[in-house]
Amino acid sequence: MDNAKKIELTAEGRQKLVDELAYREGEKHDEIVERIKEARGFGDLSENSEYDAAKEEEARNAARVNEIRQILSQAVIVEAGTGRDLTVSIGTTVELKDEKGKASTFTIVGTTETNSLEHKISNESPVGKALVGHKKGDTVEVVAPSGKTRTYTIASIKR
Repeated sequence: MDNAKKIELTAEGRQKLVDELAYREGEKHDEIVERIKEARGFGDLSENSEYDAAKEEEARNAARVNEIRQILSQAVIVEAGTGRDLTVSIGTTVELKDEKGKASTFTIVGTTETNSLEHKISNESPVGKALVGHKKGDTVEVVAPSGKTRTYTIASIKR
C-alpha cells in the first residue's frame, strides 16, 4: 500500500480514534454479543426483530472498527512548528480577518477530524488549503466552491 494516500491527523485526533477503537472492540462488542445471546432466547430467529437489530448493530460496529483501523494504518501525525517560524499547518488555530474586519477563528485538522460546530476545518478544504504554509500578517485569497473569492488576513496563529 505504498501508493495509498496518507491521512494527516493531530496527536489528539489519533488518540480519539485509538480510544474509540478500544471501546468498539471491547465494551461495545461485548454489549452486542450479549444482546445477540438474549435475542436468540426469544425463539424463532426468522421473525425475531431484536435478533435482526442486534446483528445489524454488530455489522455496523465491525464496519466502523475496520474503518478506524484503515485510518490508523494510513495516519501520519502532524506537528506544527513553534515560535517565529510558526506557519499555518495541521494542529494550529488561526484567527482570520476579512475585508470588513470581521474575525473568524478556525483550527486546522486532518480530514477525519473536521467538525464545523467546533470550528475545526480540514487542511484539504478550500480555506484550509489556502491557509496552510502562510504566516501571521499574510493576506490569503480563498476561492469557494461557488466560485466566489474572499480575502482574509491572518491575524494570529497559535499552537
